[in-house]
Amino acid sequence: MKFKIPFLATLLICLSFATTALAGPPLLCHTFDIGDAKSLPWTSHSWNLSGAELYDTKNLAADTLSILNSDSTILVHMETLRRAALFGQKDPVAVKQLLLKLLARSSSANGSTVALADFDAGYFATTLDQLHWINKDFANPAQGMDAMSLIKKSLEQRPNDAQMNFAAALITLDGPVSNQREYAQKAIAGASSDPLLARNLSTHFIGPQSETMADIISRNLNTKVAHQ
Repeated sequence: MKFKIPFLATLLICLSFATTALAGPPLLCHTFDIGDAKSLPWTSHSWNLSGAELYDTKNLAADTLSILNSDSTILVHMETLRRAALFGQKDPVAVKQLLLKLLARSSSANGSTVALADFDAGYFATTLDQLHWINKDFANPAQGMDAMSLIKKSLEQRPNDAQMNFAAALITLDGPVSNQREYAQKAIAGASSDPLLARNLSTHFIGPQSETMADIISRNLNTKVAHQ
């Protein structure tokens, strides 16, 4: 599998972002720990595609939705949508189809399914925006979407969901201080009763010398507060 941006160049982009107030494209440049949960097939041991994945992207929308509908764990959704975005680089039709299906799912959802449907549509759109940061040739079908409004809608329904707040904290690393503070605090507090989230907060962004995910959301929060 070949991409227009060499792997080393893309890795350097992620590392350069990781030293700034905005911790790289965090929805892409970091693999989320989902334990033994099912997700899209993956053979790489790094955050990026290794070139050994023989996945047929014609099945991207159907496979992704099947996983999202069968597991309500937010971190599983985050990692699955991250993989879907990376696979979608080579198949713009498939990635657009998935985005449209997620948006339709969000519009038609009701009851207990609304929060997750809104989250998935908003999170995937944000992930595609971040993909365009590191691959300028990627035709982003989510360009111009107000993805954060969907994330906020999902949090209005599940304000104390620690994993969802973790996702929002990553998305808003360069956003309003008040929102980012609330998301980060709820994510870190919730980790005390959520071992999977705790593991993800303790992992390093890229490599053992980089900050942990908890450090990143806390450092950026403290930096912005200090400069208010």
